[in-house]
Amino acid sequence: MLLPIFETSLISVTGGMLFRLLNLPLPWLLGSLTAVLVWNLAAKRNLFWPVEFRNCGLVILGYMLGSAFTVATGLEIFKQLPAMLLATTSIILFSLLVGTIISRRTGLNPATSILGSVPGGLTQMVVLSEEIAGSDLTVVTFMQTIRLLATVFIVPFIVIHGLAGDAPAAGSASVPAVSDSLIHSPWNALIFVGVILISVRVALRINLPTPFLLGPLLGTAALVLTGFQAPDPPSFLVLISQLCIGAYLGLSIKPARLENWKKLLPYTLGGSIAVVFFSLGTGYLLTRLHSLTLITAFLGTSPGGMGEMGLTAVLVGADVSLVAAYQLFRLSFILFVMTYLLKRHFGSIQTRKNQ
Repeated sequence: MLLPIFETSLISVTGGMLFRLLNLPLPWLLGSLTAVLVWNLAAKRNLFWPVEFRNCGLVILGYMLGSAFTVATGLEIFKQLPAMLLATTSIILFSLLVGTIISRRTGLNPATSILGSVPGGLTQMVVLSEEIAGSDLTVVTFMQTIRLLATVFIVPFIVIHGLAGDAPAAGSASVPAVSDSLIHSPWNALIFVGVILISVRVALRINLPTPFLLGPLLGTAALVLTGFQAPDPPSFLVLISQLCIGAYLGLSIKPARLENWKKLLPYTLGGSIAVVFFSLGTGYLLTRLHSLTLITAFLGTSPGGMGEMGLTAVLVGADVSLVAAYQLFRLSFILFVMTYLLKRHFGSIQTRKNQ
């Protein structure tokens, strides 16, 4: 098992270095993802990447996102809750429209198409598809993976090459000022490590979605808000977290399991791109309602994972805490509201069919 892990690591690092040389966005994340995916499909190698490595990458990223929260940010998030609700419902409704169109054009049943189009977490939507009768788990996984990949590749490119003039100075919004922290202790690093470990354990116990990301994020944010100074993570840890997440995503894509993927791919990709640009329009609307930069608003409304969008926010100097807050609000809304509505809607349809 060690040899496949070593080979995956080598391919991942090579892809990251190539993307870095080509000056492409998120090189260590997208480069490792692309290299592992292409090598796995072309060479037919038995690559392997433990989920524990991915989880370690998420823990590091969760700490980075949580360290950006301040009291002022918390008040700003509270003030923008109506805007978060408006943006979230608008994007979900547009996604439902996209899912309906894909269903009609490809012949997929509506449950499968809609579950594959709603911008919730990949894992959460796949689990939900298992609970709704009539939905195709394989198709939902494929559609959610394409949506995530399209967002992860397109959004950073737009942000870095199209919206760079709207960005603040790098790092100005990514890490809060800590000169007035209440506690300046040489034991800070150990305190944060302990809180992160406890947060992960609690997140797992209460079945929090993406616990290895949200646990450290919430635990770190709580500690920072009480006055502790969050140490800056070493740059090599940030790089390793991207490689760990990218390699895992690259290996999770298995188009061979889907027979009609060639027919479905154009519609899924087109729908994903449409949702991304609808999010850009929604982000622009948010800049008219609140004092947000377009980059922050776009990253907050983009239908990608909170980890990937948060990482992009860190690298381009956007307001990381607001990006994470918008992403977390959308994820929570889908998990606790849309999940109930979808299960009730498709459950009632199935009941009528059985009668």
